[in-house]
Amino acid sequence: MSAPRRAPGGFPVVGVIGGGQLARMLQAPALALGVQLSVLAEAADASAALVIPSAPVGDHGDLDAVCRFAASCDVVTFDHEHVPADVLAALEADGVALHPSPAALRFAQDKLAMRRRLSEIGVACPRWAQARTRSDVEVFAAAVGWPVVAKTPRGGYDGKGVRVLRGPEDLDVLDASGEWLEQVGAPGALADGILVEELVPFERELAVLVARSPSGQAAAWPVVQTVQTDGICTEVLAPAPDLDPATAAEATHAALRIAGELGVTGVLAVEMFQVARAAPGQADGHGDGAADGHGDGAADGHVPAQGQRPAYLVNELAMRPHNSGHWSIDGAVTSQFEQHLRAVLDLPLGDPRPVAAWTVMANVLGGDYAEIYPAYRHVMARDPGAKVHMYGKGVRPGRKIGHVNVSGPDLLDAQARAQHAADYLQGVIDE
Repeated sequence: MSAPRRAPGGFPVVGVIGGGQLARMLQAPALALGVQLSVLAEAADASAALVIPSAPVGDHGDLDAVCRFAASCDVVTFDHEHVPADVLAALEADGVALHPSPAALRFAQDKLAMRRRLSEIGVACPRWAQARTRSDVEVFAAAVGWPVVAKTPRGGYDGKGVRVLRGPEDLDVLDASGEWLEQVGAPGALADGILVEELVPFERELAVLVARSPSGQAAAWPVVQTVQTDGICTEVLAPAPDLDPATAAEATHAALRIAGELGVTGVLAVEMFQVARAAPGQADGHGDGAADGHGDGAADGHVPAQGQRPAYLVNELAMRPHNSGHWSIDGAVTSQFEQHLRAVLDLPLGDPRPVAAWTVMANVLGGDYAEIYPAYRHVMARDPGAKVHMYGKGVRPGRKIGHVNVSGPDLLDAQARAQHAADYLQGVIDE
């Protein structure tokens, strides 16, 4: 494994574990900042390896490969959250500057740990419990009401590792041979049990993106609305339309507080449910860690609210650049990717303000056409203002292969243009 070439002038090398599209999109701002990137890629044709010259191939779970890679970098960050804890611990013991740290990254890797910690610091979350048995799930459901949501604490993403249980009959799926409850206690994603949560009757989904540096600098982009289809984010509206300024301020404050309390360095995405705001003094069971989450499956979920419940509940955390922030490449003064590099290097953070009234991001998912370039040319000619970002990935149905950003003064126009471009690239339309 060869070391990356260093630029003159003492500029640092930032190592990225994982060669996906998030690492790929760090390359343009790295060039602008004068920073060298090196990526530990899964394969020679991985998304990031196609555009970053220093891209040795190695597995993120291979301790020797990861340590050799990190030895040539000044700081190391991540394209994903799946690096094993023992590998992270070894890097930390070797003195590698990791951003985020293993102590912080744990809360993105383990949903049970995340729920427990957010409840401890009083962040509004769905009611939840840790379940190891069928009875544990039944006790929780009796407390909060069916349906409930079951999640694998580790390894889930884009709707994977999530099941909605409509009633007791759905528990048969969880304890069928080889299914979730059979795996509880064994090494793997279900070693500590299953995370069960109430099914939240939310109004829409929001995301707050913030950045925090080792010296404690912090910045936040506007709160955005995310649109999910079959568990995959398909559209982002920046800023979230018709969002009450007080709710936006509360959600932003919560995200910045989470970043500080968990010691996050780099970009943090906080995914939220917008919910109806409870009246003052109304018991809601969300505002102060209502579910006990201590492993006995007996979440009481009835702790009275302290004052007025926020109009949001925190759903997920991601400690890296995130799909909800892709709009910022073209729609903000400083993109999430540039900001992430600034943050992990403890450089002064950039300006997160938007450059237009609205920016809409539409994800491009793989469709029926393996050859995308002709459609790409058409989209660019039809709408020169649409910014198309492709990830260099092979086309597979449902796979994220790119996104389109459209900015402008009119939200509906930006939505229509972004969706038209994405639909054409996906083969949904042909004109």
